[in-house]
Amino acid sequence: MKASSPAPVQAAGALVWRLRAGHLQVALVHRPRYRDWSWPKGKLDPGENAPVAAVREVEEETGMAVVLGLPLPGLEYRLSDGRQKVVHYWAARVGGRGDDAPLGARPPVRHAARTEIDAWEWFDVEDAARRVTRGADRRPLDALVEAHARGRLRTRALVVARHGQARKRSLWGGEEADRPLTGLGLRQAAAAVPVLAAFGVGRVVTSRWERCTATVAPYAAAAGLEPQVADVLTEARHDESPARVGAMVRELIESPTDTVVCTHRPVLPTVLGVLAEHSRRHVADALPRENPFLAPAELLVAHTGPTPRGARVLAVERHTSSATAD
Repeated sequence: MKASSPAPVQAAGALVWRLRAGHLQVALVHRPRYRDWSWPKGKLDPGENAPVAAVREVEEETGMAVVLGLPLPGLEYRLSDGRQKVVHYWAARVGGRGDDAPLGARPPVRHAARTEIDAWEWFDVEDAARRVTRGADRRPLDALVEAHARGRLRTRALVVARHGQARKRSLWGGEEADRPLTGLGLRQAAAAVPVLAAFGVGRVVTSRWERCTATVAPYAAAAGLEPQVADVLTEARHDESPARVGAMVRELIESPTDTVVCTHRPVLPTVLGVLAEHSRRHVADALPRENPFLAPAELLVAHTGPTPRGARVLAVERHTSSATAD
């Protein structure tokens, strides 16, 4: 029997950007062991989601707490031991005023030793393209520069969450609105906290039913946010008026605040339909199309930004909970 290939090494990082005197700048770190300049990045810890690893690694290596934006092209290459390494990248901005809630929901980060990272600096993007050591590292930089040139680098996140695993209807004798999460569902809700914090979520909108409010409760508590509870997002009210759900999603696409909206599987086609209406074809094609659309506690991150046609969805990505069953 042929031996199976080892699983790829997963890593994540970010191209942290800022504007200074009209110039787009990015942060590079220097690694003395390799004598190179590269993007801040590192391997995922066991059970860690890639977005969580990205913000952790940036803060470890630069001291900057960042908020993730658009996903950028990743890299894949072979290590000296024969394993494949996959690196996930995002554009990221430094957290500032208005980001206190999501940054407060993150655990403390220990800074990297100077033997690992001995310096980091801001460079104009033209200088960064020359300074970065690995030629392949220019690929995510090119995408970042293109997004900036098109006015699409400064984005907001609209995170669509399906509630965590709930008690089966057949095993619940109470009201449907009160059907609770299972133990796994509660762990899924807790596991979503660092992912939502990585994308800077500063507003929580949820269906009134228990399984949704319980899904976002850990993040709201960690970030010190008061959830906006909406009857319109329940299954019953959606059946009465899908148009009201559509109107709410359109408002959220226009919102200047990174937002999570938690709802139910039967409501998702309406939510996703509105996102598709506000997307170009290649983005709309990346949205889930088949039932159940999202797994319990799965997060769909829609990156929205201004265009000549108004706010549009510029990219989407999906992240599942790292929680496991007993």
